[in-house]
Amino acid sequence: MSTNEHTQLAWSEPFYDADHRVQTYDMGRMMLDAYELGDMINQSAEMAEYLYWKTLVEQDEQIQRETKRFAKAKEAFEETERFGRFHPDYHAAKDKVKSIQQELDAIPSVSRFKVAEKALDELLHEVATQLAGSISETIKVPGNEKAGGGCGSGGSCSCGSGGCG
Repeated sequence: MSTNEHTQLAWSEPFYDADHRVQTYDMGRMMLDAYELGDMINQSAEMAEYLYWKTLVEQDEQIQRETKRFAKAKEAFEETERFGRFHPDYHAAKDKVKSIQQELDAIPSVSRFKVAEKALDELLHEVATQLAGSISETIKVPGNEKAGGGCGSGGSCSCGSGGCG
């Protein structure tokens, strides 16, 4: 058997047609279909909305200043977090992070960006769920929820952790 024939066999997976005959699906064709799906997602309304608000957030100097301020406050909080609530500055550092996060969230383009980001995330999760389900009901798709509940609990801190640009 030639290397090419061996490669073709290795990259083809069986499936059954309507008459229950074993068929194979070429890996190359599957990759082309995956790229086509990616193109459809890239051309979706969710992606367009996400990219629009992401660009606005990245170009807004006020947001960039606040994001840097947030990152510094988060770094200071993480330093106190090593010792937990027993560190003398723990609560003040935590409150400062929350305060700056609220200021960022109050900026309309940041809140719109987060809404667009969530919509795109939900689209991608739905695609992954459909894809996994079409292969097997036993394939697990990770949950769409973020772990934790903010900076103080080890979860995402939004803009300061890269969410806003």
